[in-house]
Amino acid sequence: MEDDQRLSRIATQWSIVRQAHGQADQQRHVAQQTLLDRYGGAMRRYLIAALRDADAADEVFQDFALRFVRGDFQSADPEHGRFRSFLKTILFRMVTDHHRRNQRRRRHEVPTSDELPEVADAGVDECGNDVDFTNSWRENLLARSWEQLHDAQRSGGSPFYTILRCRFEHPDATSQELAERLSEQSEKKYTAGNVRVLVHRARDRFAEFLLEEVAASLDGGSLDRLEQELIDLRLHGYCREVLARLRQRASLQGENHE
Repeated sequence: MEDDQRLSRIATQWSIVRQAHGQADQQRHVAQQTLLDRYGGAMRRYLIAALRDADAADEVFQDFALRFVRGDFQSADPEHGRFRSFLKTILFRMVTDHHRRNQRRRRHEVPTSDELPEVADAGVDECGNDVDFTNSWRENLLARSWEQLHDAQRSGGSPFYTILRCRFEHPDATSQELAERLSEQSEKKYTAGNVRVLVHRARDRFAEFLLEEVAASLDGGSLDRLEQELIDLRLHGYCREVLARLRQRASLQGENHE
């Protein structure tokens, strides 16, 4: 399937959020698990960075998962901003709430009801926490893209994961040296020319997976919006060539419709 067709069919995370708070039990449970599996790593890394305590981070994450499954965030509205901003705002407020509870405990005060406020504006940037969350989000997107590349290879695809990891781990190696490494790891003999083609195609495939991951976190939108999100996350360099192809196809389609 072409890149633009695949992107247009992606179920956005906002649509999954709506399913996660729907009426059908099976659909709701699947959607809830999908979101927690997809972004649990990013959330945990952010919480560890914010709290400097793995146990506290796990406590807050479990609290988030409980509230999410319970339906506390069903009033979230994609009109307020990006999905990652929605999650960041919730987690920031939960971290703040965690610190307040600890302060009360240290002062031996009787805790008062201090529930998480409604997410009125998911686009709010919380000072001092945006960088930590953005870094965690970025790492999660890259990790998921590597996983998808690996899964595609294990399903019988070309050795894109192996050659790209090899190039990543040995950036100064020549194409001939990479060919020898790849030949050692497989039953097939590779030449330097084979490797150059494989690396190029592997980078394109990785970029496609990455674009899909980023596009899924946006509630639709244009290629301009997708590109800006990539720039904001410092991921644009991975996807520049694939984006250029998408723009060229979009331009040609526009001309054909005139």
